[in-house]
Amino acid sequence: MLAALAAPAVRAQDFPPPPPPAGIQAAAEARWLGDLAAFARADKEAPPAPEGIVFVGSSSIRLWKHLAADFPGQSVVLNRGFGGSTLADCSLLVRELVLRYKPRQVVVYAGDNDLAAGHAPLKVLTSYVRFSSAIRAELPNTRISFISIKPSPSRAALLSQIRETNDIVAAYLRTQANSDFIDIYTPMLGTDGRPRTELFLPDMLHMTDAGYRIWQSAVAPHLLPPETISARH
Repeated sequence: MLAALAAPAVRAQDFPPPPPPAGIQAAAEARWLGDLAAFARADKEAPPAPEGIVFVGSSSIRLWKHLAADFPGQSVVLNRGFGGSTLADCSLLVRELVLRYKPRQVVVYAGDNDLAAGHAPLKVLTSYVRFSSAIRAELPNTRISFISIKPSPSRAALLSQIRETNDIVAAYLRTQANSDFIDIYTPMLGTDGRPRTELFLPDMLHMTDAGYRIWQSAVAPHLLPPETISARH
């Protein structure tokens, strides 16, 4: 019901991304300087080929240690997760995290930390629109896939906001071409409708291998195969 109500309000023409406040770009670059430097070193040691798949987002991406192995049919899979980050951070650092790699697909997981910091669901959507618009402006053929915010037991107090955010982002993506909404929220719930604690580490925020297996199963069908590269040129 919420998604249906939200859909008219989240069409691209009605929801242009507002510019970020002055100075916030430099602040984000300074805050994440160490992570950005680590990515630059990794790129220098093993320059990634263009037209790969970039996974970007918060610690749930960063801690996906067997990410490339989980998608063996893909030739280039980059992990550009940085722990503690927000979707707002991803939108501000999109050039360093995404555009420089010229990927055929971007898979993003973020928004979890935005809500925990007190941001409203519509503000999370604003950050996503800014993120995706920056990619569309330079890489119009790149597919963008959004992994829904997960139901972490440690953030049970935020579950209603998580559901609302997932609903409005999904509604927005239904208005966008070359986009995916990947639902991992639903399969991470038990039959009682509560988060499945066995999918989480003792902190009840980060995931076990069982949690990542659910993600792998949900994400895999949405990844573009390498043979689509030739069709893009």
